[in-house]
Amino acid sequence: MLIGYARVSTGEQTTDPQIAELRAAGCMDIRSETGSGGSRARPVLARLIREIKGGDTLVVVRIDRLARSLSHLLEVIEAVEARGAHFRSLHDPIDTASPQGKFTLQVLGAAAELERALIRERTMAGLASARAAGRVGGNPGLRRGDSVARRMVARARDESYFAKLEANAQEWVPLVRRHRPDMPWQDLVRIINARRDQGAPAWTVERLRRAVARFVREGLLPKTVLERARPAATNDRLLAIVAAIKGADPEITLQGIGRRLDEMRERTPRGQNTWQPSSVKMLVDRAREQGLLGRD
Repeated sequence: MLIGYARVSTGEQTTDPQIAELRAAGCMDIRSETGSGGSRARPVLARLIREIKGGDTLVVVRIDRLARSLSHLLEVIEAVEARGAHFRSLHDPIDTASPQGKFTLQVLGAAAELERALIRERTMAGLASARAAGRVGGNPGLRRGDSVARRMVARARDESYFAKLEANAQEWVPLVRRHRPDMPWQDLVRIINARRDQGAPAWTVERLRRAVARFVREGLLPKTVLERARPAATNDRLLAIVAAIKGADPEITLQGIGRRLDEMRERTPRGQNTWQPSSVKMLVDRAREQGLLGRD
């Protein structure tokens, strides 16, 4: 399926011309939003990337509707391709479904790497020159305590933080949406950590709550996920945890669930440290009976 994306920078502008072109190109689903091309905090685009499926194609009228910087453009395209989808620009020679488009993308990637290398080289040379002249590096506005400079730096840091959250959203957002506020933060963090890629930084309750609050602010998660969790009995906790593990990976075996519970250092109902498939099966069956899992 062709999915169109249209963007304008201000509310005084309209996406109608872009939408007309996208429809003429065969886009059945078109998303539009208002926001600066230099900003990476664009919730409509972020949601589109999360929802796009393998075989779909993200279509824009021109690449500047998607991103203003080459690095951001490549980030978005890589995220789309990671989902098994493609990218096409109607007025630029980029169509990642074709060999020519892939070649163009490789050229852009090489240009972006060269650009980064040149920037690093100029930065290092400038710092060395400043030190030789006895000047202190850094933002002059920040050194003066300028409020505008502080706001700009804070905004840049926030956009960088949001971009990092978007990059690993699949790791934690579905679990948050499914289990909050019914599950306490501590239990949810342990489930997410048990599923994270090897070498990835571990989540903490504070880090997860901050990330969730940021997505709530962007309208990407409902406010209810931040509500206080209701206290639950030990057995109810185990049912919820097992249901979360099984729901996140329907193909996981009883032994696999047991290993996750061992990694999370959850004790069995009888207080044992090691989980046996029979104990896991009992909880899975009870979770199905209580509607926490679908029936096979």
